[in-house]
Amino acid sequence: MQIDLIETFLDLMETRSFNRTAERLNITQSTVSHRVKALEAQFNRKLFTRNKGGTAPTASGLRFLDHAKALQRQWHEATRAVESAGTYERSMRLGIQHDVSELFAGDWLSKIRAELPGTSIYMEADYSNQMNRDLAAGDLDLAILYTPHYLPDLHYEKIGELHYLMVSTTAQTVAEIDPQTYIQAVYSPAFDRAHRLALPHLSSAPLALGQNLAMTSLLKKLGGTTYLEQSRASQLVRDGAALAVEDAPTIVQAVYAANSIRSRHAHQHRRIIGIMEALLTSNH
Repeated sequence: MQIDLIETFLDLMETRSFNRTAERLNITQSTVSHRVKALEAQFNRKLFTRNKGGTAPTASGLRFLDHAKALQRQWHEATRAVESAGTYERSMRLGIQHDVSELFAGDWLSKIRAELPGTSIYMEADYSNQMNRDLAAGDLDLAILYTPHYLPDLHYEKIGELHYLMVSTTAQTVAEIDPQTYIQAVYSPAFDRAHRLALPHLSSAPLALGQNLAMTSLLKKLGGTTYLEQSRASQLVRDGAALAVEDAPTIVQAVYAANSIRSRHAHQHRRIIGIMEALLTSNH
């Protein structure tokens, strides 16, 4: 299998631009054209048309899209299987939302290793958008994330939630908050919507951030008011580094597990998801 032809085709389906695909794949435009022509020659069909309006897939290109995605996933799965042969029974590539990683990555991985000693694990912390793309491309086997995209080949299930509390270095009530020193938390689109509904007057802050660990550091450095995950917020209050804004609403963030539809019932996937679900439950 010439995986570079498949990946070039998939990138071009997304960008609809030979120039943009060349930039993203760090190759020349002529190489993109050569790869597309090579793929078209195998099918004896045009996959794209190019005109003044840009690049557009043909009916054959659209029909090949789902098959190309499946081929890409199978290639990555085969590559990992061959690389781990003779060492582990299987390998898993896991993604995890930054804030969830901050809280649970160590416990999650240690329990996975204890329960699945024959599985080699690679884990990376990221944001939901990228993890959804990586799952669809086959670069991840399973992800714990905030924002599902409900892509056709992926399975999503809610496994728990995290609570975010408002803390401040200057205010004990919402009315006392200075909007100019408010740091808006944008941990996910759902979080942002809940925040805007509950606190519209604080939803156009001069500074916004989307990661709990960085937000904690920024609050300590600059002072002001923001939302933090409840265990971090409570720790700052206990340490005397911040005040709880008692009348501010708690914002609840759902946590989802995502994997391929084909592997949603696989034993190792169920165990890995179950471990995270138990950790989220014990956090409240």
